[in-house]
Amino acid sequence: MMKHIKIVLLSLPVILLFMSSCGNSDPLPKPRGYFRITLPEHKYKLFDSVCPYTFEYPVYARIIPDTVRSAEPYWIHVDFPSFKGRLHISYKSVHNNLRKYTEDARTLVMKHTSMASEINDDMIIDNPKSKVYGQVYEIGGIAAASPYQFYVTDSVSHFVRGALYFNVTPNNDSLAPVIKLLKQDINHLITTFKWKNK
Repeated sequence: MMKHIKIVLLSLPVILLFMSSCGNSDPLPKPRGYFRITLPEHKYKLFDSVCPYTFEYPVYARIIPDTVRSAEPYWIHVDFPSFKGRLHISYKSVHNNLRKYTEDARTLVMKHTSMASEINDDMIIDNPKSKVYGQVYEIGGIAAASPYQFYVTDSVSHFVRGALYFNVTPNNDSLAPVIKLLKQDINHLITTFKWKNK
């Protein structure tokens, strides 16, 4: 009998430990994971066509004309096929209406206010050597449809607006590495932007 009590007493801590580890706590879900994205190197080539402007763009991108019915001359897309992204570029001739174009660009950015957590318009483009002036808008927020927009002008004859969109449901947390890469490449495009003499 004593032997049985000793076995029970020695086994009691193990039994209690086993019973306490089998509680009914609800299982916790694992955080959602995202696919690993392989990012290309920053290499560029020159876009030079019949358009009144030139710039350098990433080698992994392709340029196609904008073919929608409302498209105007010199409207193009810089496509990023591996990321399902597209930089829409529209061109306007300036005829004493520069203020209207800059306000239109700002209005189009502000349409994203409902989904944006912030809109940063601190980046001013000021390149007197190439006569390229303008502004960049960074649109933050997990569901913002267009995370990056800009416009450039020579203040006299030309105005170009660019807007980056993705052909996926907006989730800028999962797209963050791609958005960062494309921002750098779009900034390079802006830095190398030049007007042609007409």
